[in-house]
Amino acid sequence: MGVYDVNVISVFIAAIASTVIGIVWFSPALFGKAWMKLSGISTKDMEKAKQNMTSGYLGSFIAALVTAYVLGVFLNLTKTTNALDGAILGGWAAIGFVATTTLSKVLWEGKPLSLYLISNAHVFIAFIVMGWILAS
Repeated sequence: MGVYDVNVISVFIAAIASTVIGIVWFSPALFGKAWMKLSGISTKDMEKAKQNMTSGYLGSFIAALVTAYVLGVFLNLTKTTNALDGAILGGWAAIGFVATTTLSKVLWEGKPLSLYLISNAHVFIAFIVMGWILAS
């Protein structure tokens, strides 16, 4: 099996898990209200956005598929074969690639640090879960 041969079923399951984590994470019950406030998004804006929810969810799911596949390739390249190591690699990927890249929004765009933390904690959890699933 080559490094680019990633289990398609695992990629699909990891993408579903990532999408569900995002839905729960940004729900009003968890961080949705704080995220909206920090992002400057009103309830009226959200009502309008709900008209395009299908395309938003579809786009997010496609992005999650790509992320899961690439993470699966990284797991293969590093010869990661167990769930715990997959979760650890997922966490490091989130910190090393996403958190560092999105830090510019705080440094250069004046976005609040708390918005950065909410968004990147979501990515961190999602990457850990995807790494766990992909390496299982």
